[in-house]
Amino acid sequence: MLILGTLPSRASRAAGFYYGHPRNRFWPLMARLAGAEAPAPEDISGKKALLRALDVALWDVAAGCEIAGSSDASIRNVRANDLEPLLAARPALRVCANGATAGRLYRLHCEPRTGRECLVLPSTSPANAAWTLPRLVEAWRAGIVVDNNKKFIV
Repeated sequence: MLILGTLPSRASRAAGFYYGHPRNRFWPLMARLAGAEAPAPEDISGKKALLRALDVALWDVAAGCEIAGSSDASIRNVRANDLEPLLAARPALRVCANGATAGRLYRLHCEPRTGRECLVLPSTSPANAAWTLPRLVEAWRAGIVVDNNKKFIV
């Protein structure tokens, strides 16, 4: 499964890895979807290990753009990442967007070239405060399936 964000936030860039804002629910969500009893990993090596265990890849729709701070609503002049080689090499890879903006940008900039649809899931961003972690887990679990080997499948 490939999970696409818009592009890394300031906090993620400072942390040197995806979903680095301390209030972003992405890592607690992944841990819960994996059935982990322990809290979500805090260090990059633990996060990478969790992604490998789930067979999940992370990337962003935008390789670059104009943005004010970390506000997705301010994104302009998107230069999209080239997802075609990855998706061509992995025809069974399920493409998912972490939030409506990532989904909209994918559909606008990537889907016409890749021909692959994208499942849009509710954003894990702290700006999406109406969605609690339990609601996110329920929605993401309904959109994806986790098998007994802890691999995401569709």
